[in-house]
Amino acid sequence: MKTQTEIFKLCDQVRETSFALQCYLRHGHLEKVYENGLAHRLRKAGLEVKQQHPLQVRDEDGTVLGDYVADLLVEGELIVELKACKALTDEHVAQLLGYLRGCRVEHGLLINFGSSKLEVRKFVLSDTV
Repeated sequence: MKTQTEIFKLCDQVRETSFALQCYLRHGHLEKVYENGLAHRLRKAGLEVKQQHPLQVRDEDGTVLGDYVADLLVEGELIVELKACKALTDEHVAQLLGYLRGCRVEHGLLINFGSSKLEVRKFVLSDTV
């Protein structure tokens, strides 16, 4: 398990890579194109990246309630949810927070490649939330 400092450095690396990809591709592509591009560039940088990775959603007692498929799971500890829309909405935020809580993953990034400016939001859930 990575330390907070290591996770924040990892998030910075994903943000910087996303920005470079956005500068190259610009907006207007399908979400899958950005997913493939970001995964490719992060792997080239030496990171472990799993695409469309299934994660179990669990109830508070540990009962499996279903599955969620993460767009990207980076280094086994960071869920990256990608969008290609005009703007991020409260529903997108709620979706990622629900995934983090249900899958018991503490760190997540919500990235939107669809607007003219890259949008990146970082979320952290602790055991007390």
